[in-house]
Amino acid sequence: MSHTSAILITLIVYKLLLLGIGFWASKRTQSAEDFFIGGKGLGPWVSAISACASASSAWSLLGMSGAAWAMGLSVVWLFPAVIGGYLFNWLYLAPRLRHLGNQTGAISVTDLLSGKGHWKMPIAVLCSFAIVFSFAFYIASQLQAAGTTFASTFEMPASEAIILGTGIILIYTLLGGFWAVAVTDTLQGLLMAAVAVALPATALWVIGGPVALFEQLSQLLTPEQLSLTGGRTGDLALAFVVGMLAVGLGNPGQPHVVNRFMAVRDEKSLRQASIIGLIWPVIVYGGMMVVGWCARVLLPPELATGNEGVLFVLTQQLFAPVLAGIVVAASLSAIMSTADSQLLSAGSALSHDIGLGKQHALLISRLTVAVMCLVSMLLAIYAPAAIFSRVLFAWAALGSAFGPLLIVLASGRSVPGLWRFAAVAAGFGLTLIFNWFTQSTSSWLERLIPFVVALLLAYMGSVLAKRATAVSELAHES
Repeated sequence: MSHTSAILITLIVYKLLLLGIGFWASKRTQSAEDFFIGGKGLGPWVSAISACASASSAWSLLGMSGAAWAMGLSVVWLFPAVIGGYLFNWLYLAPRLRHLGNQTGAISVTDLLSGKGHWKMPIAVLCSFAIVFSFAFYIASQLQAAGTTFASTFEMPASEAIILGTGIILIYTLLGGFWAVAVTDTLQGLLMAAVAVALPATALWVIGGPVALFEQLSQLLTPEQLSLTGGRTGDLALAFVVGMLAVGLGNPGQPHVVNRFMAVRDEKSLRQASIIGLIWPVIVYGGMMVVGWCARVLLPPELATGNEGVLFVLTQQLFAPVLAGIVVAASLSAIMSTADSQLLSAGSALSHDIGLGKQHALLISRLTVAVMCLVSMLLAIYAPAAIFSRVLFAWAALGSAFGPLLIVLASGRSVPGLWRFAAVAAGFGLTLIFNWFTQSTSSWLERLIPFVVALLLAYMGSVLAKRATAVSELAHES
């Protein structure tokens, strides 16, 4: 069997499985709550792996391996940044958000952030705009990654490949909603972990082990690539390291990830999920980092043109056609399937969070998912951009907009509506401004300053609210 035939057969089987999951999940989706949060009944494996997988996709597979190939040793700062974000999410944020969601009856992140009172709708509209704007680019990067690889593998136009992949994602997301997304994301997460173990292990075996890898890297890489700061010194080196580590600040603010915490069925499942959810990123991100470094040693430069394609080129070099086809197909499927969680969050933002179509909530939810899918597909076809930079922008924008306020609310503090609005607006708006002017994937300005400003605003609001409550109680007593 040829390499291309193996990929094609594996993809067909996998896509049929995804559609089957969509039809199965459609029977469990009877309300908007089922569609957006699965009736809050997720078990540990589905909640953990689906949360991890929906936070990853093209960024963890193509982006991380490509960054390691291009940047050399300085990419290592991304590993503690990402793992630190997962640690904070699972050990601190998850149990508190689950409790807060059950307490308030919220079924989306925007429900938690908007609160009650006359500021509820302005906050919901602002949050919805941030989600739709950011996810339009984020989802487009997933579709672009899959479409480009399909095109090179099957020698078909990239636009046709993107349309095909988009259609599959749209069908099973519309059919099954949250249940279909969670189960398919679990499947993709397991496939990603398998690839992240098999590919680097094989590459290291061919090279001769970790010691041989670094010996050969020391001869192949430039002095800048061998430097942990990319050749930067002084203040520039510090800014680079801080900017890379600040990637982890985006984890608490990803609505398509943290809503999994609100959907876990009980505390026991959440404790089990936290263990699974911390092991998974170590395997996947560590494995992809090693893949990028191994590609430097094993691939001639002319074969690795386009940093974000080294994963597939290395796979074809190391594995026999059938096995290589399975690995590449699994990777492609994982990349494509991640967009479903983001589509669901975008649909929730428009239909549930700002109350469009209350009379037909489930129908409107599905229509908004379809529109969002179309917009992202058009962006992927007509406005392509580097996956790594586009994902980092969307990640930072949502992380700074939602993360700081979620952290303060999860700590049990009360934040008035005006300060909630200010925190979300500052986090999102400053990220846009800094991204526009810096145009750098390692800019500490884009990822650190908006987050800190938003956190200070949310915290100041909680302090003022606490003081106002104390004054009111004192006046009442007197």
